[in-house]
Order: sequence, then structure tokens, then C-alpha cells
Amino acid sequence: MISVASALTAVFLWLSSDRTRIHLGNGFEQQGMDLGVLFTELPLVFLAGAALPVLAHTAVAGLLHDRQDRRERRRGRTPRGRSEGDR
Repeated sequence: MISVASALTAVFLWLSSDRTRIHLGNGFEQQGMDLGVLFTELPLVFLAGAALPVLAHTAVAGLLHDRQDRRERRRGRTPRGRSEGDR
């Protein structure tokens, strides 16, 4: 759900940027319009917006897990999910 909201926000921001307005400008009889950006940039913006929350969650979870492992080692305990031989 968060990825969908993020992707839609990315698309909205992309559509409201000055650069996109130049490509999709209000040219007379289609002059000055480059609709190719809809096929090239729009899918990439959508996918990047959808992937951003997943990447952020993965990074934060990895950092927190490493921090918890270091804390467990300092206390002399084996970190969760590891055996004595994995140290």
C-alpha cells in the first residue's frame, strides 16, 4: 500500500515538474509536444517510486539487525538466528 502511494506521488511530482511541462506543453496542433516521455520516463518514475519504500525498509531493517547483533555480542550472547559456530 505504501509503495502504491509512493509511486503515485512520484508520478504526480514528475508531472508537475517544469521539465515535464516542456515535453507535454500546450503546443498548437501537437507542436512542441513530445509524447515519447510517457513511454520512456513515466514507467521508470513509477517503478522508482514504488521501489523506494522497499529499499528504505530493507536498509533500515539491515542496520537495526546489525546493531542488535553487535549488542548481543557485547553481552556475550549468540545473536538470534545464529549458532555458536557462526561467530
